[in-house]
Amino acid sequence: MESVNQTEISQFLLLGLSEDPDKQLLLFGMFLSMYLVTVLGNFLIILASISDPHLHTPMYFFLSNLSFTDICFTTTTIPKMLVNIQAQSKAISYIGCLTQVYFYMLFAILDNFLLTVMAYDRYVAICHPLHYTVIMNPRLCAYLVLMCWFVILWVALLHILLMAQLTFCVGTEIPHFFCELAQVLKVACSDILINSIVLYVFTALLGMIPLGGILYSYSKIVTSLMHMSSSNSKYKAFSTCGSHLSVVSLFYGTGLGVYLSSASTHVSEQSAIATVMYTVVTPMLNPFIYSLRNKDVKGALRRLLSRALFCQ
Repeated sequence: MESVNQTEISQFLLLGLSEDPDKQLLLFGMFLSMYLVTVLGNFLIILASISDPHLHTPMYFFLSNLSFTDICFTTTTIPKMLVNIQAQSKAISYIGCLTQVYFYMLFAILDNFLLTVMAYDRYVAICHPLHYTVIMNPRLCAYLVLMCWFVILWVALLHILLMAQLTFCVGTEIPHFFCELAQVLKVACSDILINSIVLYVFTALLGMIPLGGILYSYSKIVTSLMHMSSSNSKYKAFSTCGSHLSVVSLFYGTGLGVYLSSASTHVSEQSAIATVMYTVVTPMLNPFIYSLRNKDVKGALRRLLSRALFCQ
């Protein structure tokens, strides 16, 4: 293949999950359904958090931000995949690929940071209940979310600026259904040493530091629960953490699968499944986890739907 400067590359080819023509209709229907469920479920969580005064607390403020991030996360990848299947095309423009890489990284890392902030919120609520409203005031909550956005915007931009310096070959094929940074780097025709070092360093930092924060928060929560004399108080306190723990387990479990699979030379069927779980299934399940395990959210959703039906 002829190697040319990145500015002359007009498009890449996304090979998708399967090249079997008989599976394309099934993939289109499956991913369209999951995308619609993801958007609707997370949108309802946001509406419930905004419209119901019972949910005007830091916990649900962070939850609504997580739901917004999940909508954007899936929107970064799935619509383009659906358009390509419908048009029977594998093409994505060079600018489109860079844009997809940027926003995919942005919302994936933002999900990670928000889960850490939510763990801190649960730590304060359980370990310092008398000072909760003072510590988790609206100003601090807004500051924490804005700080997450600020840090991640610059981290993602650094990766894009480094990627823009790479050279790609004409007709470059990306063995994935979207432009994921690690897979794009593997098909570059120029040296990717600096890009790889930056990728692994930031993956370690932005993965281990938030995870460490979550583990620290829950270690303090468990210690605090052990000092509670009433078993009813223990159950009530820890039940508020159940949904968050489920989401954290799902997020890090699938994220670890994607990270380990991206380290392999080729994208296997297992890594494709791990990526689908991480980018599609996890954001789709989050609203169900929070609504099914949380009486406040279920009540708010019932009131929201009742008002909607009454207005009709």
